Amino acid sequence: MNIHWLLRLAHWARHPPSPGRVALILAVILACLVLLGMERIWGWPEALSVAPSGRGPLLR
Repeated sequence: MNIHWLLRLAHWARHPPSPGRVALILAVILACLVLLGMERIWGWPEALSVAPSGRGPLLR
């Protein structure tokens, strides 16, 4: 952790964010955890996977 993050944390301690911003941050974290859980339960969609072309390496 560098000095920039420590200064930011000190600023947040002196001037805490509004309840609306805290709710927004918690909602984003919750959405990420829900997506992670869905990916762990059902797996990654095949349509979003990178499929190899089957040609092999390019020869020059």
